[in-house]
Amino acid sequence: MSSSPSLDTERERLGLHADCASCFGLCCVALAFTRSSDFPIDKDAGEPCRNLRPDHRCGVHPELRERGFVGCTVYDCFGAGQKISRVAFAGQDWREHPEVRSSMFALLPVLRHVHELLWYLTEAVALVAGRDGADAGESSPDPALTADLRAAVDRVERLSLGTPRDLLAQDLDALRSGVNPLLLRASEGARARSRHQPRGRRADHRGADLVGKRLARADLRGASLRGALLVGADLRGADLRSADLVGADLRGTDLRGADLTDALFLTQAQVDAARGDTTTRLPDGLEHPGHWTVATADPASEPRPRPRGDHPRRATRPRR
Repeated sequence: MSSSPSLDTERERLGLHADCASCFGLCCVALAFTRSSDFPIDKDAGEPCRNLRPDHRCGVHPELRERGFVGCTVYDCFGAGQKISRVAFAGQDWREHPEVRSSMFALLPVLRHVHELLWYLTEAVALVAGRDGADAGESSPDPALTADLRAAVDRVERLSLGTPRDLLAQDLDALRSGVNPLLLRASEGARARSRHQPRGRRADHRGADLVGKRLARADLRGASLRGALLVGADLRGADLRSADLVGADLRGTDLRGADLTDALFLTQAQVDAARGDTTTRLPDGLEHPGHWTVATADPASEPRPRPRGDHPRRATRPRR
């Protein structure tokens, strides 16, 4: 989906962009690492990463990918880290206030999930408004859904500002179950109105296991890939315009030459986790990662690399 000034402003208001300078390095401490293609070491939750400096900055940040910390380069807290550090715990540094360590660290995955839902809800509001229609003064094609989505934004925002105790007691499955039907309705309406709408029925790969799947040049316009496992999949030259990619696992997915113009609910973290090149087309507001390559030939005609074998499949995945 194209980013618009109103969408960017709303996400800025809600504090959904990570600000590492205002965070106490929580993702470098609270989260566990497992030695894999994403991390070169094992690290327990609550144990500071060996690269974390006393000022809460990463000592090898410019070299994370080269040193094997690929997982760090694709993690996005959606602004949860600074809200925990500066709002929920009022600037109490876990190093200076060890009594807050356990609750502060436990709160990060919870508030990150809440902020991620806010990220999707704000995009859904823009989708239902006809993307740029709200800026042009046009009425929403579905005012009832718009009202429901805005009410959900307000409700989830209030939750995000709750006390650590209230947030830690939150039933995230119930929260997600209440939000997902609204996101799905927004997605279905946007894909039905899309100028990229294909003839016939749109492909439905919701929650599908497509690990390593050969999908080069596939017509996936308007497809549902919600929560799909696309780890190491071959999507070279595929047409993903207006496809719904909420929660899709794109680690190592080959997107060279693929067209993701106006893809729905695609995040920068998903893009960063994938492989691509200068011919990969992305929605406005998303950037080509620095590790992507310069196109030298038709990517779909090149020999296909074997997917890395140590990408774990998720044992249980809620349907999105």
